[in-house]
Amino acid sequence: MTDLPPPPGNDPSQGQMLANLRRANAVAGRALEAGHHPFGAVLVAADHTSVLLEQGNLDVVNHAESTLARLAAEKFSAEELWGMTLYTTAEPCAMCAGTQYWANIGRLVYGISEARLLELTGSSDKNPTMDVPCRYIFEHSQKGIRVWGPFAEVEEEIVALHRDFWS
Repeated sequence: MTDLPPPPGNDPSQGQMLANLRRANAVAGRALEAGHHPFGAVLVAADHTSVLLEQGNLDVVNHAESTLARLAAEKFSAEELWGMTLYTTAEPCAMCAGTQYWANIGRLVYGISEARLLELTGSSDKNPTMDVPCRYIFEHSQKGIRVWGPFAEVEEEIVALHRDFWS
């Protein structure tokens, strides 16, 4: 669907996006150190600077983004969430995009695309990557979720955590 009302307020600046993507990547690094898949997500308030939640990947069904969205939905109202931004190191899968939609988080910023992730994971049983762009999910929804990504400026930083993990 198109022409849906966007989230309130201004969108984050490029500098805010890059800073928060780097913070999400630090969370991914901690997930990797804990033995999990190297994905990280952060939830940022409508002011685009206050980090409210951080979440690393836990396992194959508790992804960083979906776990963070579920926790956020328990902690904040739908109205508050609509003005917030979810930052994640890799483009959310269909499950995570759907969870963001149902949680009512109005903005998404991701570092690397699902296609780039597939290049890294190959046919790994650890992450059978889907070829369903998150924009496709949101374009077929009833909310005007705003999306930015991928970002070449942080690609190498994010890819560095994945390079040896999937082989």
